[in-house]
Amino acid sequence: MNIESLHKLFLDCNTVSTDSRKVAENNMFFALSGDNFNGNVFAQDALKKGATYAIIDDKDYLTSDKTILVNDSLKTLQALANYHRQYLGLKIIALTGSNGKTTTKELIHTVLSQKYNTTATIGNLNNHIGVPLTLLSMTKQTEIGIVEMGANHQKEIEFLCQIAQPDYGYITNFGKAHLEGFGGVEGVIKGKSELYEYLVTNNKHIFLNADDAIQKEKLKHYIKKFGFSQNDSNYFKIEFLGANPFVTLKIEDTKIQSNLIGEYNFTNLSAATIIGKYFNVKIDAIKKAIESYIPTNNRSQIINKGNNTIILDAYNANPSSMEVALKHFSKQEQNNKIAILGDMFELGNSASEEHQNIAEFANSLNIDSIILIGEHFFKANINSSKVKQYQTFEEFKAKFKPITNSTLLIKGSRGMALERVLELL
Repeated sequence: MNIESLHKLFLDCNTVSTDSRKVAENNMFFALSGDNFNGNVFAQDALKKGATYAIIDDKDYLTSDKTILVNDSLKTLQALANYHRQYLGLKIIALTGSNGKTTTKELIHTVLSQKYNTTATIGNLNNHIGVPLTLLSMTKQTEIGIVEMGANHQKEIEFLCQIAQPDYGYITNFGKAHLEGFGGVEGVIKGKSELYEYLVTNNKHIFLNADDAIQKEKLKHYIKKFGFSQNDSNYFKIEFLGANPFVTLKIEDTKIQSNLIGEYNFTNLSAATIIGKYFNVKIDAIKKAIESYIPTNNRSQIINKGNNTIILDAYNANPSSMEVALKHFSKQEQNNKIAILGDMFELGNSASEEHQNIAEFANSLNIDSIILIGEHFFKANINSSKVKQYQTFEEFKAKFKPITNSTLLIKGSRGMALERVLELL
């Protein structure tokens, strides 16, 4: 079956699904397989649960006219998403970067929703499966689509751009994330810049942080750009008013008080603001959107538990995001500040060095106590009375003592699941 014919069947379904456990009535199920599982096995189960069609790539599971055999289910999903994107003909904004992608995406979605019918990536479904699912969730009613793109190796962003064909793009920053796959910081810059390369090659629009030296240099000769800056009058001026603890900014004599902590969130807020301005969202509506946005999913959440105040930033971590979070935390005026830090993943050969650097950096700051959890942090060589190291979370839990009247920063990579600390407080 060709993609055009498959798309016609898709339009009669309410959505697509790749997980037979979550299939609902009138879904189109794609049987995706991995190294350790065969998705075709679940095709019949998906149909029994109400799926209208099951897309399979193994003829042994071709049982009825509701099972549609293709050469490769994943490639078919990606091709269908690209076809659907062209069929809709809507505006697509793509964003990538080392830190702040999901927060920035949610802020852009919140701002643009003041004026437009927008559809954005759900959670962080931002890879070679998530991007197609995001595109296929868009409908004729969608006016602007916002697509988050994640990557941990070269050519991944380039591939996602071929699927989504964005009209606009923004890179949050270039940091020390996924160093193992990218082969170092220069590899990160090269990999993330594949979004720029696609947009420039296709004469599309780029949003940029003009105070980021890398972005500014890479785009200095490109015309179709719209950026923000605190200092450069050639770009839209947005003023940082402070972060104690919530970020406040000023644009066109309008003060906007966010619910996001940390100076590092200023650029995320600024990006959403100028993208709103570009799409003619009124400043009062931008202010309303930003001031109503409350972070969730363990991202820069402020939680009060007993007489403790917790900054929960345990969704993910890398050396760049860890450093700015610690720097912000050290500037807070609260008493008895405790940083609970978990290992950072996907750093490859740089892991030992980067964990040592963060441990030393944390120790040098105005933080009363530092708790390091994980294999890499346990190996860091820190001779300090205010630093305690635990090889596993279970070891930390076993030796945990009640904490009261304190302000805590909890940050680590997703695999560390440091939100478990909340259960102990």
